[in-house]
Amino acid sequence: MADRLVRTKGFNAFSYKDIAAPLDVKNAAIHYHFPAKSDLGIGVIDNEITKFAASTAKWKKLPEDEQLVKLFDVFRKHNHAGNICLMGSLATDYETLSPEMQQRVHQMGSSILQWLTNCLEQGRKNKRIHFKGTAEARALMIMSNLQSSLLLSRVLGPAAFKKIAAQLLADLC
Repeated sequence: MADRLVRTKGFNAFSYKDIAAPLDVKNAAIHYHFPAKSDLGIGVIDNEITKFAASTAKWKKLPEDEQLVKLFDVFRKHNHAGNICLMGSLATDYETLSPEMQQRVHQMGSSILQWLTNCLEQGRKNKRIHFKGTAEARALMIMSNLQSSLLLSRVLGPAAFKKIAAQLLADLC
């Protein structure tokens, strides 16, 4: 529930009441598990880090171009659900987040970037992925394009994501 609220409204735009009401519980029940809203935010981020690590572990045996498709599929599912990227959503509120949340957002972004950089480097080495420049610079470009494609889809419709994702993959594979 909190993950969806962050991805649709933004971290600062929802309250415990937004979580408690649909669950038909009192705000105090949410406060019991997450005394501060930043505790809830850290829980959402940690959950995303864990899910990403589990996904990439499953993808590890796939060829690198297929691993990229799997990453794009994660974004495709969020596009279909009307979500934006968690890191992209939290980035807009970054300056207002607690230092612990800022550290977790940084950790999440760094781990995704490192995985993507390694995937690209290995894919280029195995001649499955093609691009100019460094793998890290390309990984940053891919991540910024995927994040912005979800934002553009909110305004221009889901086809924006489909076009951007298809072009990115065509340019790489």
